[in-house]
Amino acid sequence: MKHIHPQYPSLVKNIRQQLAMSQEDLARELGVSYATVNRWENGLSRPSKLARAQLNAFCERMREVGMLNLPEAGRG
Repeated sequence: MKHIHPQYPSLVKNIRQQLAMSQEDLARELGVSYATVNRWENGLSRPSKLARAQLNAFCERMREVGMLNLPEAGRG
C-alpha cells in the first residue's frame, strides 16, 4: 500500500464540513465518484493530479465567495 499524504483525508473532510456538503455532493462538483471522495477521506487513495487541480479550483471559487476558509498551506 502506498503512503498517502497525511493531510488529504482531513483536508477533504474539512472542505466538505465547511461547505455542509455530502461526499456525493463534493464528488459531483469535482466530476468524480462518491467512492473516490470516500477513499480520499479514509486515506485509501489520494487525488490524482487532475483531481487535485479540480479540488484546488473548486476551493478557490468557494474562498472567493466567502464560503470556505482554508489556510494557504492546507490546500491541495
